Amino acid sequence: MTFQYRLLLAAGLLIMLSALTACYEQSSTGYHNDFQIGQYISSAKGYNTNSYWIEGPEGVVLIDTQFLPSAALEAVSIAESVSGKSVVMAIVLGASPDRFNGVQILTERGIPVVSAIPVIDQITEAHNKTWPVFHPRLSPDYPDQLVLPKVAWTETTDFSAAGLNFRAYVIRQGVSKSHLLIELDGHLFTGNLVVNKYHPWPGGDSRQWLQRLDEIAQHIEPRVIYPGRGYPMQGDVLIKQQSQYLKGLQQAVARVYTGGEISELDKQDITQAMNKSYPHYGLDRFLRYLVPAEWKQSREHDHQMMAK
Repeated sequence: MTFQYRLLLAAGLLIMLSALTACYEQSSTGYHNDFQIGQYISSAKGYNTNSYWIEGPEGVVLIDTQFLPSAALEAVSIAESVSGKSVVMAIVLGASPDRFNGVQILTERGIPVVSAIPVIDQITEAHNKTWPVFHPRLSPDYPDQLVLPKVAWTETTDFSAAGLNFRAYVIRQGVSKSHLLIELDGHLFTGNLVVNKYHPWPGGDSRQWLQRLDEIAQHIEPRVIYPGRGYPMQGDVLIKQQSQYLKGLQQAVARVYTGGEISELDKQDITQAMNKSYPHYGLDRFLRYLVPAEWKQSREHDHQMMAK
């Protein structure tokens, strides 16, 4: 996809999302409409990763820094071209390389990149696991070294940036051991905790993940969710869709679960069942990690129950 095409796509999405924001403004009271939201989608090489930019009166805030450094720079370039304003802050929502790999190159460009302490604490471990796999294959379009975001939050906090008032939610385990959510007037940015029509990034604890989704639905009640992959949609619709997927994965594993180690036949059976249930979901390659991880969680749950 060429840069020019991405720019046209981004402009179209900006218009669409601005209209969506205006629609909510008309139907609610107490919410301002002094911002615009745009979406950047990386190439398949970058795992179709979303970043979002939020244009306020005093600049632009970038949500998530991409898997490939080149994509991080392209997202900034498009955001600044469309808005006519500078990116004044970038925020990392999760401890997976598709969220934090752009920190080094954006920091070198002079853009402050921030996150929450619990997320930052997990990034080094995630980097050490993934860097030996991806760096030899993707270099020079992969970080040479780990640069951590700056500490911004330790707990749920209200903050201001680009002339806008946000809320940062620091939450517990889901896809990673901790997450950061960003809310702006009912618009919730979730990173990999919610994806739309994609198999999720591996590494999550499905039981904990479902609890986090329930908590978001009950306590935050987002009107629109901006997922880590796929397009933004009505909040309750995406929460329900993500919950059903996780329950579907649990059921597919439970159907053949024996309590012992997972076999290759088990992996194939469960993977086929998931592909049949979700035939149009992107990144089905993630199932090779999701399936054995869910099986392992079932065994760990059994051991915990036996120990009580």
